Amino acid sequence: MTDSEPESFRYEGEVPPGEKRHVRYEIGETYLGDPVEMPVTILNGEAGGPTVGLVAGIHGDELNGVKVLQEVAAEYGPGDLHGTLVCLHVVNVPGYLAQQRDIPIYDQDLNRSFPGRERANTAERMAHEVYRRFVSQCDLVVDFHTSTRNRTTMYHVRADTLNPDVERLAAAFGANVILAGAGDDGSLRGTATRDGIPTITVEMGKAHRFQRPLVEKALEGVESVLAAYDALPDGEVAQPRWQEVLGGNQEKRWLRADTGGLVQMEWGPTPLVHEGETICTISDHFSTEEHVVEAPFTGILVGILENPVAAPGHPLCHLARIDADTHAEIEREIETGEFDGYRLLGLRWMGDGEEAE
Repeated sequence: MTDSEPESFRYEGEVPPGEKRHVRYEIGETYLGDPVEMPVTILNGEAGGPTVGLVAGIHGDELNGVKVLQEVAAEYGPGDLHGTLVCLHVVNVPGYLAQQRDIPIYDQDLNRSFPGRERANTAERMAHEVYRRFVSQCDLVVDFHTSTRNRTTMYHVRADTLNPDVERLAAAFGANVILAGAGDDGSLRGTATRDGIPTITVEMGKAHRFQRPLVEKALEGVESVLAAYDALPDGEVAQPRWQEVLGGNQEKRWLRADTGGLVQMEWGPTPLVHEGETICTISDHFSTEEHVVEAPFTGILVGILENPVAAPGHPLCHLARIDADTHAEIEREIETGEFDGYRLLGLRWMGDGEEAE
């Protein structure tokens, strides 16, 4: 994108070029009639350029992205940017306060409610206000998520790579793995992309915690996007050693439990598994029966169950197929003692500050 004349960013207020403003924008009311306010940072550069949206906390217990946006909002100033940076720090404020995924009481998923409606249920009203005031004004959007509770997910991007503008954004973020596919109906990613606003989802780690290695990688991804779109002239575009776009039924698969019982994960210490290797076992409480779950093909574990109990049908892991070149590059990274920024301690990805037992 080329430089253009700087313009004010308008919502209900106005942020002129050369200013940074932290605001609390009302997106609803409590039972007591008190405002529900979303924390927002609007950073309008001194020079013109794209309007980039960063979104976190659409699910209230997914915190890694909240930390990313806090640090982005503190790091950059108007003199750094060409264009505007819009940081929606916590979208699902009620869920965040309750530390749960959905909007409390009614269990409404805010990420299935976009673009929302002015006269509808709570989730759709909130989504409508967020979308029309902020998201609709962006030229591109990065939406940060984690896995839900009792699971963890590797650092990766989800994007509709059939859309060239989205494919460009996903590549610019610099994650090794991109899961291709359109966003769900009502999701921010799917809705904005269909409205001509290229949007990607970044999935990173676990709910209910900050994981510093993943936060650091996401900060690098934000810088890379800003640099790639000429919004950060002094920024550095990420050059990952390998990047794999995975899509189609044959390339990624959820493995589910066929029996109930206690789950013992056997994979590790890296997310690379080979065809026929044991990923986990499921046993009964008497240790008289054991069901072995093997990798149906060589791939990387994108997501893993952390709750050590399962019932038939419960997802155990999300396995993505890799080709020979990617396999060789991962093997080289493993030899250096690191894989994509994860701490390889024990048989799972560790949270920041956790120690192996």
